[in-house]
Amino acid sequence: MDTEILSEDQTDAATKSGSGVGAIGAIVAAMGCINCFPALGALGASLGLGWIEHYEGFVVRTIMPIFVVVALVANLYSFYRHRIVWRGVLSLIGPVLVMAKLYLFWSASWSNGMFYVGLAFMICVSIYDVVSPPLKRCPAPPTND
Repeated sequence: MDTEILSEDQTDAATKSGSGVGAIGAIVAAMGCINCFPALGALGASLGLGWIEHYEGFVVRTIMPIFVVVALVANLYSFYRHRIVWRGVLSLIGPVLVMAKLYLFWSASWSNGMFYVGLAFMICVSIYDVVSPPLKRCPAPPTND
């Protein structure tokens, strides 16, 4: 059986794209809920995404958490590979804030601000990962056995 092992560059590209896809997907899903997230809903309507409003419940309860989990898993994997604590913490703040809004503080009026801050963190961390990728750790020196 032929198995292919991904190189470091391929796995880094996968975590970058996973984080970006998760952030963009969560934002597009939020654009479909005009009543829940007025600022993003208005932006979505102006971009022609008003039709998503008909599927608001499905989008907010199913699609948005899926994209947030994709971003969370990609960020956790990136942290596991690089072990840079401050990057790991910053990359987890956004998805955790968004999930807290969706599942813990849904009815609280102040939680919309928390949601927008979480989305902003997700986008900023995704852009930062592309602009300044984590430094590769030096491998252990080869042994002559």
